[in-house]
Amino acid sequence: MSDKGTSNHSEVTDFILVGFRVCPELHILLFLLFLLVYAMILLGNVGMMTVIMTDPRLNTPMYFFLGNLSFIDLFYSSVIAPKAMINFWSESKSISFAGCVTQLFLFALFIVAEGFLLAVMAYDRFIAICNPLLYSVQMSARLCIRLVAGSYFCGCISSVLQTSMTFTLSFCASRTIDHFYCDDRPLQRISCSDLYLHKIVSFFLCSIIILPTIIVIIVSYMYIVSTVLKIRSSEGRKKAFSTCSSHLGVVSVLYGAIVFMYVIPDRFPELSKVASLCYTLVTPMLNPLIYSLRNKDVKEALRKILGKKAFLFNSILTVT
Repeated sequence: MSDKGTSNHSEVTDFILVGFRVCPELHILLFLLFLLVYAMILLGNVGMMTVIMTDPRLNTPMYFFLGNLSFIDLFYSSVIAPKAMINFWSESKSISFAGCVTQLFLFALFIVAEGFLLAVMAYDRFIAICNPLLYSVQMSARLCIRLVAGSYFCGCISSVLQTSMTFTLSFCASRTIDHFYCDDRPLQRISCSDLYLHKIVSFFLCSIIILPTIIVIIVSYMYIVSTVLKIRSSEGRKKAFSTCSSHLGVVSVLYGAIVFMYVIPDRFPELSKVASLCYTLVTPMLNPLIYSLRNKDVKEALRKILGKKAFLFNSILTVT
C-alpha cells in the first residue's frame, strides 16, 4: 500500500506511527527510558493494588477509589507503552487498522474514567473533611461501587462515540500518524474529510467531560480549604492538607497536559507528544509514588508486607 492516494478509510489496512522525530541513535535511549518508566508503572500500581487488597485497615472508600485509580493507570499505560517500545526497534513502525481502533478506544475509555474518578475522589475528601460524622453513612459501599461503575460507564460511552466518530473519517491524504500512538488529533491531520462537525462534536465531548469534573474538584476543595482553615490544631490542618495536596498534584498534572493537548490549537505536534507523555506515562508512574510516600497508612501496610516477606525469606534460608 502506498503512503498516498488511499481513497477511503475502509481501504486502509494499517497506519504508520512516526513517534518522535529524533535521530535513529536516540531510539535505543528512548526505548530504555520508556522501559524504565513502564517498569515503574507496573511495580508501583500493582504494588499499590496488592497493598490495598491485602491490608484490612485499608478497606475504606478512599483506598477503594485509589485501588481503582491504580487499575486504570496500569491499563491505559499498557495500551500505549508496549507498542511504542516495539516501534523504537521496528523499521516499519506499523499498526493495523484494528489495532489502531482498539488502542484509541481503550485509551479514551480509561483516560475519561480517570477524570471522573478523580472528581469522585475529590467528593470523597470533601465528605471526609467537611462532614466526618456522616462519612460512613454517606459514603456507603453501595454508593462507592456505583460511583466507580459510573466512571467506567462514562468512559465507555465517551470512548464509543469518539472512536466511532474518528474512524468514520476518510484517510485519503496519508496513513502516516505523526504521533507515538493512535489519537484523535493526529488522525484528524491525515483525514481528507470535512472536519467541522467532527471538531464540534469533539469539543462538546471534551466540554461535558472536563468541565463537570473540574467544577466538582474545584468546589469540593473550596469547601475543604474553608473547613481546614477552621481547624485549631496545626497537626490536624497539616494532616488534612497533606492528604489533599497529593490528590491536587495528580489532578494538576493530568488536567494540565490534557488541556494543552486538546484545547490549545494543534500547531506544534512535537509539543503535543511531550504533553501526551505526561498523562500516558508520567502520571501513571507518579500516582502510586505520590499516594504511597505521602500516606502514612500505605507506608505502614507496605512495611508490614515487606516485613513478612523478609521473615519468610530468612526462615527459608535458616531451614536450608
